[in-house]
Amino acid sequence: MHQMSAKSPMSSASGQRAASPSPAMFDTVLVANRGEIAVRVIRTLRRLGVRSVAVYSDADADARHVREADTAVRIGPAPATESYLSIERLLDAAARTGAQAVHPGYGFLAENGAFARACADAGLAFIGPPAGAIELMGDKIRAKETVHTAGVPVVPGSSGSGLTDDQLTAAAREIGMPVLLKPSAGGGGKGMRLVRDEALLADEIAAARREARGAFGDDTLLVESWIDRPRHIEIQVLADGQGHAVHLGERECSLQRRHQKIIEEAPSPLLDEATRARMGEAAVAAARSCGYVGAGTVEFIVPGDDPSAYCFMEMNTRLQVEHPVTELTVSVGGQTGLDLVEWQLRVAAGEPLPFGQDEIGFSGHAVEARICAETARAAADGRVDFLPSAGTVLALDEPEGEGVRVDSGLSAGTEVGTVYDPMLAKVIAHGPDRPTALRRLRAALGSLTVLGVDTNTGFLRRLAAHPSVASGELDTGLVDRAAASLIPSAIPEEIYAAAALLRQAALEPAAPRGGGSGGRPEPGGSGLGSPAADVWVDPFSVPTGWRLGAEPAWTVHRLRVAGHPPVTVRIRGRAHDAELRIEPTDGTTPAPAGTTAVRAPAVPVGHSPSPAPATDRPGAPQGVAAEAPGPVGAAGRTAAPAQAAVTDTRRPAADAEAAPAGGSGTAAKPGTGGTGGPQTARSSETGTTRSAGATVRARLIALDEGTVLLDLGGVTHRFRHAAHGPSHWLGRDGDTWRVIGHDPVEEALRGGAAAAHAGELTAPMPGTVTVVKAAVGDEVTAGQGLLVVEAMKMEHLISAPHDGTVTELDVTPGSTVAMDQLLAVVTPHESEERE
Repeated sequence: MHQMSAKSPMSSASGQRAASPSPAMFDTVLVANRGEIAVRVIRTLRRLGVRSVAVYSDADADARHVREADTAVRIGPAPATESYLSIERLLDAAARTGAQAVHPGYGFLAENGAFARACADAGLAFIGPPAGAIELMGDKIRAKETVHTAGVPVVPGSSGSGLTDDQLTAAAREIGMPVLLKPSAGGGGKGMRLVRDEALLADEIAAARREARGAFGDDTLLVESWIDRPRHIEIQVLADGQGHAVHLGERECSLQRRHQKIIEEAPSPLLDEATRARMGEAAVAAARSCGYVGAGTVEFIVPGDDPSAYCFMEMNTRLQVEHPVTELTVSVGGQTGLDLVEWQLRVAAGEPLPFGQDEIGFSGHAVEARICAETARAAADGRVDFLPSAGTVLALDEPEGEGVRVDSGLSAGTEVGTVYDPMLAKVIAHGPDRPTALRRLRAALGSLTVLGVDTNTGFLRRLAAHPSVASGELDTGLVDRAAASLIPSAIPEEIYAAAALLRQAALEPAAPRGGGSGGRPEPGGSGLGSPAADVWVDPFSVPTGWRLGAEPAWTVHRLRVAGHPPVTVRIRGRAHDAELRIEPTDGTTPAPAGTTAVRAPAVPVGHSPSPAPATDRPGAPQGVAAEAPGPVGAAGRTAAPAQAAVTDTRRPAADAEAAPAGGSGTAAKPGTGGTGGPQTARSSETGTTRSAGATVRARLIALDEGTVLLDLGGVTHRFRHAAHGPSHWLGRDGDTWRVIGHDPVEEALRGGAAAAHAGELTAPMPGTVTVVKAAVGDEVTAGQGLLVVEAMKMEHLISAPHDGTVTELDVTPGSTVAMDQLLAVVTPHESEERE
């Protein structure tokens, strides 16, 4: 999706230069990529009147870029090596569709010299630099030597190609710790390792080689001196085939995690005009040193305390992910709206650049945030792990507004897997100055909702508001240092309240139309199923907790959000007018005595529950407690039996609380839950605090078009909502939550005490096991690496949680694993168990 309220940057640099495509412009272009960059390129092709050809693997058959292209060709199964990385299949697709040129996008084969050469040999124009320039700049070692000869300062480090492990180790020792291991081929942070401890060099070299080999097919490494708290600043260059080259200003890319950029901006808040000009001249010199043609980026490492001491890091011989911030801030001949994809096409078609460096200017400020499919989890050592996520996009809202642009490959129904890069979309904000751009970015991220797949949207929104970001005090380690403070430590109580009320509403009959019978809400109504006043409702068919001659019972919903302890939500009444209590749950607390719960189906709002089995009380829908007969109390009411309930809490169940002696049926006092004492809960949105277990009024005000409007204790909360099986996805302010039912009985049966699980190693995300370093029977020590799981081209080391013996190992190299799948068990030594 691409939206701008002002003049779109997809238009050309000046109306005079790009009123219509050049006579030499291509008729058909194949886009050899997927996702948001494929959509981005296709839209420029459409505007220029050029026919677009998309390619897709089996995993992308229904993807957005396939639907937006003029035609699309299947190129193979999901693995990239058999599809997007297959030069033969891409060339065949071009031949079958009559394409005259190939746009590689970024990633995959975009920086592969062999692909550029194969295109030329097949008579296709490669929309990028010549193969020789790609190969020269793709070899980080040769690139440093080449630009150094051209007078560009470089980072101190190893020299020479094809260094062995021993040579890398020797070079690292000579440079001195810390050092950075980098693949000679490729980029994007893949295969990069920061090593501060010499004792870890061997393992880190091996891991870096594996990642580099998997991502780029080349495990050649180099080693460089690491500059503490550096800034990453890059220069956009544009060159034609006639020897003209210009720079289009810089981009600040210092906000990174795992050496991967997540927020970029232009211009840099660090540079003054003089330094900007010198770095631009150095970038142009680097481009000319390799005979560059097209759009490219020269990256520099810059000491924050001395910007004039910048050093060449590498050159990306392709369009960068963050190119929109340049498009939004650069002007040519006083006119804004440069389209870099258009100028890639024009240069590849043989057009010369019609402007020089003195015609290029800059205005305003732009900031971009990369939306990735990942889950942020706090690790035991205080770090935050960003783990790949997967799922189906159930609902999608993309922001609009002044100065907001979205480049996206998403649409509702998109299947997000772990086979490819996790980036899903980019949100870009532009304004007359940096504070305005940051403010618009935060607002846009708050308006973006992706339900069905965990993303980093909320994390990015909080990062954009961080004081160091606001002040421009950036460095490449800032995100890692601040990450833990940007992860919410608790789930807002209104999330659990909303999920519980939605489950409650699913059990209720819907509002009859026009006061008659039926079961569906009126069109345009709240959808909450409030029956008409003149329609009698059987109290035994509604889970309100109604009891003859006694205090109403509570309906219990035990809920959980991954990574957080479960909670119990008790509701008395109907979803549109209820009392509600939220209490912590420790997973071993039995259901209150005197209840018997039965399974409740997942019933959509607006439909009546399925008929109860014959063994249940007649007229009671599933999920509503049927009180077992007991002795008659003094008041003539049936007293509750003393045995504990057996509850399937993945579905809501009613909990008839045990009455005090004499059978008065009085409810528990507000402020006391089942956890041993008062606790407090705070609403993240309102800042109000109340005791955990306190009874509050709650109601679903509206449930319509995927939006939930909730009143909790007199405060209104609005969420985007999507149901998926037994799960409820809720989204607000860039954050999303997947709320599921929690079954303490099942949890107990699966493992009992927490100690029984202490040695279990599970997959932190869906992926593929690439390395197994241990076997059953091995004695291991705490922290020792046992397995490596790879997902989205990144490796994750699974280590022993304690000293012990490997007693189970259920995977081998190449095994595909799901999130939370058991991988191995390390049983602690007997002495540790006794301790």
